[in-house]
Amino acid sequence: MSGPHPCGCSSHQPPNPSAHQTLGEMDFERGIWSAAMNGDLERVHLLLMKGTDPNLRAYADYTALHYASRSGHEAVCKLLLERGACANLQTRGGATALHRSAYCGRLGVVQLLLGHGADPQMCDDDGSSPLHKAAQQDHEEVCRLLLEYCPSLRGQMNNRSLLPYQLAPGGHLRELLKPR
Repeated sequence: MSGPHPCGCSSHQPPNPSAHQTLGEMDFERGIWSAAMNGDLERVHLLLMKGTDPNLRAYADYTALHYASRSGHEAVCKLLLERGACANLQTRGGATALHRSAYCGRLGVVQLLLGHGADPQMCDDDGSSPLHKAAQQDHEEVCRLLLEYCPSLRGQMNNRSLLPYQLAPGGHLRELLKPR
């Protein structure tokens, strides 16, 4: 059937579904999580001043600190930690902010988290420590820093009975991580 649509337009196309957001997505974008992920220090500060809990959880139990850590926004991480963010909160999969920053090679954030009590021995649901995550991605400086804080991480196996050095792509990092 051709001709004008009852609304008066000549063609009526359904709206593009990608242009619509769910309420959860809108909450995320307006909330502290999006601001932290994008490194918007001013907005994070404003939200905290308005009473937003720095440990408020979003999708899969990620906090603003998880998002800022993964993205490498050191100033946002520092503010969140100073305002009461817990460095050791875990997602549904067991990841901490330290896991996320180690995996992404965010050396400054890893150092900041360790200085604020992040536990480098905590494991995610796969039994992986932050050292496993950093080794897997070939982040040598992050591995060195984690070993300075906790040399025993070298001998910590994940759920597949793998040590961190076995996840390293090879070469110098693999030698650095071998148990002594």
